[in-house]
Amino acid sequence: MTGYLKTTLLLAAMTGLFLAVGWLLGGTTGMVMALIFAGAMNLWAWWNSDQLVLRMYGAHPADPVRDARLLRIVRQLAARAGLPMPAVHVIEIAQPNAFATGRDPEHAAVAATRGLIEALDDDELAGVIAHELGHIHNRDTLVMTLTALLAGAISMLANFALFFGGNRNNPLGIFGVILVMIFAPLAAMLVQMAISRTREFSADEFGARLSGRPLALASALAKIEAMARRAPNPAAERNPASAHLFIVNPLSGHGVDSLFRTHPPTEARIARLEDLARELGGPHSRPAGPSVSATVSRRRGPWG
Repeated sequence: MTGYLKTTLLLAAMTGLFLAVGWLLGGTTGMVMALIFAGAMNLWAWWNSDQLVLRMYGAHPADPVRDARLLRIVRQLAARAGLPMPAVHVIEIAQPNAFATGRDPEHAAVAATRGLIEALDDDELAGVIAHELGHIHNRDTLVMTLTALLAGAISMLANFALFFGGNRNNPLGIFGVILVMIFAPLAAMLVQMAISRTREFSADEFGARLSGRPLALASALAKIEAMARRAPNPAAERNPASAHLFIVNPLSGHGVDSLFRTHPPTEARIARLEDLARELGGPHSRPAGPSVSATVSRRRGPWG
């Protein structure tokens, strides 16, 4: 399925859910208002969602000196993938994680946390960056960002459902309000989960083949999974509907946040990467030609 078709189907599903919530809360009037709101949100998000997400997580442009290692790896991998050089941002938190955003490859950004840069060696970091470039190549980034915005809007409407419960245009009365409060966020989460699993597996394979080291990406996923449980991501906890943007679930798993776990099990992703490593052959499955980090000095983080 092409990136544009996937985007269209996802936005149709999420917009349809948004309209259903509007109808349950306010009948035909509510549905029309929801349609106008959803259309305006989708149009705005198409052009601005990447900057919104970067601001949400306090990301700043990578420093040419301090983050030279990260910039060099992104530049080499983007060139190998035939992609424009994305904007590179850093999030100053200890949790190791990363995400990509942007409406298309020409307007894409990759964000890595400080914890990720410090925890991974060159090959592991290259695997993670290659994974994120896979999302850009497959045009997953627009899907991911718009899904987060629409899911957040649907959850917001559900939280305000009680305020609209007395509306005479509500076709199902208090029963409709209860339906919205319970099932609207759940339905939004299921739509996210429907594409998240295949999207992550696909980006894992793309990243492993691009970097040439499936086992390095597998090692990075294991490290990130273990360390993310011990290092909080406050912005993600405040915005759980955006958790699926990251390479590994950034949430602590406390309370209702666990409902938004849209990632496939890390163990399953590692198993697939190990199978791919055997398919490619070699201890590291390095491709022919210079290494991704050939011009970057070898470096191990404190967990390397």
